Amino acid sequence: MRISVLSRQTGVPVATIKFYLREGLLPRGTPISRNQAEYGDLHLHRLRLIRAFTNVAQLDLSTVRELLAAIEDERVPLRDLYEVVNTALYPEHNAADDPDGVDGVRTDVDEFLQQLGWQVDPKGAGRLAHVVATLRHLGCECDMDFFGSYADAAERLAIQELDLLKPEGTVADRAAAVVRTVLLDVALATMRRMAQEHLVAQRFGEPSEHR
Repeated sequence: MRISVLSRQTGVPVATIKFYLREGLLPRGTPISRNQAEYGDLHLHRLRLIRAFTNVAQLDLSTVRELLAAIEDERVPLRDLYEVVNTALYPEHNAADDPDGVDGVRTDVDEFLQQLGWQVDPKGAGRLAHVVATLRHLGCECDMDFFGSYADAAERLAIQELDLLKPEGTVADRAAAVVRTVLLDVALATMRRMAQEHLVAQRFGEPSEHR
């Protein structure tokens, strides 16, 4: 198909497609003349993938580039692929930004994770400690028991998601792993907000006309 057809089928403007080609986010088409190239299903899928990451997940192109490279590099096993995705989505925070008391909270978080039996990267524990310490610093007291229901829900959702994948899959499986990790984060946050909206209306009444 020509670039105009590719644009029509994906809804991506021709100028944007040319930009993605220049930036190496989209592979070159097959030349059919001096100024024209032919594109196929690979380009359709890649464009839809890029748009999902940029439009739905609101990721910047630098992060998208990292994710696409990880998908295509079959030397990276699935376990490491998830680590690449998590690092791209949630860069390690600067310890200098930690609120007061985070060291004590880190002990609480480590004990909590040990009780769960989770084997996780210390960066994730550090990030959770940062959140909990910040909540407490702002007067939003909550002990680690509060996060038990979060952990239960998170584990159930992760099992459900991972059960869809083979242990070591094709490029399509790898792309699906990354897409689910990225987009289901958005879905989870969205559904939590909708549940909150529903329950707020039940507990506190319908929103006022001034909303």
